[in-house]
Amino acid sequence: MKRALKWLGIVGGVVVLLTIAAALALPRLIDTPRVQAMIATSAAQAVGRPVKFASLSVSLFPLPSIELHKLEVAEDPQFGTTAFLTLETGRVYLKLRPLLSGRVEFGDITLQRPRIALIQNAEGRLNVASLAPPAESKTAARPGRSSGGATGGAAAAIVSRVKIDKGVITYVAHGKGPAQTPYRAEDLDVTVAGQGSQLTFKGALVVRPGDLTVKLADGIVTANGAKTLLEAPVRAKIGIEGKDVEKLVAAAAGPTPTIAGPIKGDFSLGGTLGAPRISGTVELASVRVTQTNQACPEPKQRTLALGPLKASGASWDGARFQSRPVTTSLGGGAISTNLTMTFDHGARVQLSDLAIKSVPAEKVLVDFLCEGYAVSGPLDLTGALSTNTSDLLNTLAGSGHLRIGPGRVVGPQALALIGVVTRLAGAASSVLAADVPRSLTSNPVDFESITGSYQITNGVLTTKDLLYTAKAVKVGVAGDYGLPTGRMNLDLRVDHGRGEVRAKVSGNAASPSVRIDPSSLAGQVDREKVEGGLQDLLKRFRR
Repeated sequence: MKRALKWLGIVGGVVVLLTIAAALALPRLIDTPRVQAMIATSAAQAVGRPVKFASLSVSLFPLPSIELHKLEVAEDPQFGTTAFLTLETGRVYLKLRPLLSGRVEFGDITLQRPRIALIQNAEGRLNVASLAPPAESKTAARPGRSSGGATGGAAAAIVSRVKIDKGVITYVAHGKGPAQTPYRAEDLDVTVAGQGSQLTFKGALVVRPGDLTVKLADGIVTANGAKTLLEAPVRAKIGIEGKDVEKLVAAAAGPTPTIAGPIKGDFSLGGTLGAPRISGTVELASVRVTQTNQACPEPKQRTLALGPLKASGASWDGARFQSRPVTTSLGGGAISTNLTMTFDHGARVQLSDLAIKSVPAEKVLVDFLCEGYAVSGPLDLTGALSTNTSDLLNTLAGSGHLRIGPGRVVGPQALALIGVVTRLAGAASSVLAADVPRSLTSNPVDFESITGSYQITNGVLTTKDLLYTAKAVKVGVAGDYGLPTGRMNLDLRVDHGRGEVRAKVSGNAASPSVRIDPSSLAGQVDREKVEGGLQDLLKRFRR
């Protein structure tokens, strides 16, 4: 036992002496100026841009390593003069066995708190596109062979792993105008390992604004055969989760209307490093759309609450998001559409194969939009829509077919106009025969259905076959209505059971003008009397 303890003591002493000797000899083994020049030159060749750092230091504990201080990688001049990458401290670990033989070979690399500026120009080109090819130089020394002498000059370095600790990536997209609100990837923790011609990676980051957590797993980059780094194929699994998408959406699409709700998704990453493609499924447990509308009575701020929103078959290619389909619900009704979003000075939203089934129209028209021409009742709609979130109504476009009802006319301006046209036949009939149907005077705002097709161009809705059907009257509508302006130019055909009366509605939605086509009265009445009666009706409905 005593002999064993004695030998253990001797071995321990030898280890301590070797450690002290290594600590004293390490700076001598590493020719600092030559290593510094080798690192700067090799890094510059690897990235295709000038690389510099302020100083280099050598450390033995906990493992032999070289620390680079205040490292900078220059930006592509086409994107600016600020550095592409800045780094306070980079640690390069040294392989111990070659070091004991007097050679310097690099092992793992740890980059602590690097800051990377990712920039996209107006043509969609990224600043990383000019990085150098990933292929190894044909003149590089093979692993295990030193290009210097026994005192350890520059050596061929095969890096087995690179770890990024608490990195930050900023992203700015430049259009034809000012740069868009920048995104940042913070708390970037990524590990990249080399395996032959492949690189594997995993990690996590947080996207801000928005506090969206992104996790990367099973990542592989295949550099073999790629002409440039950006052409290297990539694949990985991506998981995203966030408590609220409001700030994330606002940065891309603008501050109004606000879109909020928790998000969770699982994706597969494919394509190349320069043109990545993401596909998978994303779900928002609830969606709240909020905007302030001065046309509304108090409260001016209104929120539209949707049910769970699921985007199946979602894909993202860097400039466009698609999902086929997107499904959600509102007030017990179902909504389904194929969604495409492109981002340039706001978000361009396209809804194709739009299908709305049994959605209460009043939830949108009355409670959210406070639309003066609102009606209530179940809405069925098929068609397509598109708009730019920076100016929803003026950029609205699309076409489709709708049906509402049975329901009621509830908007104040609709009561002033639609209520009048439902009485138009009765008003004319009272002049002709003093015979107004009771059903029209007792409950003028009830209707059985509103049906028709429509076309929207730059916020102007056009219809040729809109049909309002009540028990005692049918009103056909053809013409234009400006959604953002309220300007209207409509032709009405009122079938009151005893004949048809034609009228023209024009002017502003808040104060429309109604004129009867005298030929529809066949010269049987005084047209000025009829029009005067209709204007009196309009005034009554405005109160």
